[in-house]
Amino acid sequence: MPLSEHEQRMLEQMERALYAEDPKFATALEGSGLRTYTRRRVYQAVAGFLVGIALLMAGMVAKQVWLSVVGFLVMLGCAVLAVTGWRKAPRPGEQPGGAPHARHQGRQRRSMMDRIEQRWQRRRDEQQGH
Repeated sequence: MPLSEHEQRMLEQMERALYAEDPKFATALEGSGLRTYTRRRVYQAVAGFLVGIALLMAGMVAKQVWLSVVGFLVMLGCAVLAVTGWRKAPRPGEQPGGAPHARHQGRQRRSMMDRIEQRWQRRRDEQQGH
């Protein structure tokens, strides 16, 4: 059940008040740095992958199997980090969090709103039942 117009206005008013009172905190909650963070994480994983290749090759040249195994494990771990970081990164033009007047909301924000709406509905039903 979607929010009524009154509830939406109240929510927007609360968001505006939060932005006016503490803009740094509101921006942190919004997740504006998520794209930069995930991009940096992917770059670090790619650099780690290259280090893993270097370790693998050095182990092969020095005939040290353990060094090659460590290099392979580093490569594997960095590949997993790069893929998961890439999938979590917001797409260009997509809003990572929720600006006060954003029309397009992410899945995480929508699920939070669904939980709030369900709690609101339960309270309403409990009050009507008594």
